Amino acid sequence: MHAELVLDARNGTGESPVWSVAEQALYWVDIPAGRLYRWGARDELAQSWQAPEMLACIARSRSGWLAGMESGLFHLQPQADGSLAPQLLAAVEHAVPSMRFNDGRCDRQGRFWAGTMHTDMGAGHRVGRLYRYAEDRLELQLEGFIVPNGLAFSPDGRTMYLSDSHPSVQHIWAFDYDTDSGTAHNRRLFVDMNQHPGRPDGAAVDESGCYWICGNDAGLIHRFTPTGRLDRSLAVPVKKPAMCAFGGPGLDTLFVTSIRPQGTDLSDQPLAGGVFALRPGVKGLEEPAFGA
Repeated sequence: MHAELVLDARNGTGESPVWSVAEQALYWVDIPAGRLYRWGARDELAQSWQAPEMLACIARSRSGWLAGMESGLFHLQPQADGSLAPQLLAAVEHAVPSMRFNDGRCDRQGRFWAGTMHTDMGAGHRVGRLYRYAEDRLELQLEGFIVPNGLAFSPDGRTMYLSDSHPSVQHIWAFDYDTDSGTAHNRRLFVDMNQHPGRPDGAAVDESGCYWICGNDAGLIHRFTPTGRLDRSLAVPVKKPAMCAFGGPGLDTLFVTSIRPQGTDLSDQPLAGGVFALRPGVKGLEEPAFGA
């Protein structure tokens, strides 16, 4: 299947793509640059806004964006001058210094879930935590991770998925999820990515309940059935796809953000850091807004 280049964004770490049905536009972030991007499907024009610190994950809110950054969760409002007006919603007490938020998204009821990690991923510090933000409270839910990633929820919201991307782990877990209380329990191994190409990075779920995960370092997007069986793998022309999201008029386009490694020879992947589109023949679900 051919992967179409949407934008040669050259993101250091392109992450957290979110499709806006109302705007028919794709939003995503570049984590180290602290920038929020928008690409409009109607005019195919891109624009971006600058945040005051590293920007890791986003979710739509009633007005603007909820964002996980370095020091906590913020409400961000894009400004005409290219800045993002920040309002602190909840500060985070990291386990150790030099940490930031990483992957995050809303559950089907509009609660925001996000993980934290040490900025030196290679050191393998097992200090990553998973938080839930709802009703103006940021609450610790799980800990003991290195790079929590791959957050996603089944179509009925009753299964939560989570991975750890670190090379020493590379597991994807499934949890039973109580949609009333917003709590996860009965953690079990869903997929051992050591048995498949690529480390598990960002993820999405389609309308059939299948789990799509970026195979970082392998240039692949894998689709796993709800039973954990590998259904297919789609290729992108970069080594480090970071996260995927369904969008387009019919929610049948799979958008993929990627990473542009610094200080390495990119002659074999000149489009690293770009955003791509795949048409896998299945549809996704609209991403819930915070507080929905």
